[in-house]
Amino acid sequence: MSVTMTVRLESGLKQRLERLSEATQRSKSFLAAEAIRDYIDLNEWQVQQIEKAVGEADRGEFASDEAVGEVFDKWRIGAG
Repeated sequence: MSVTMTVRLESGLKQRLERLSEATQRSKSFLAAEAIRDYIDLNEWQVQQIEKAVGEADRGEFASDEAVGEVFDKWRIGAG
């Protein structure tokens, strides 16, 4: 189900949206909804990953000094 929402845009952004709408033969509403959906998808994913990492850190789930050293050694040998 679609709902109506009003947004304020800078005039330059509105003009760009209008040009893109004409060039793609898509409505401004379609393009705006697609852009908002993509933005939310990306940012929801980032927030979830940050929350997951904070939880791991709070539980003390860190790599050991030995494990970190092994990774550094691997890349140092590969780069040299």
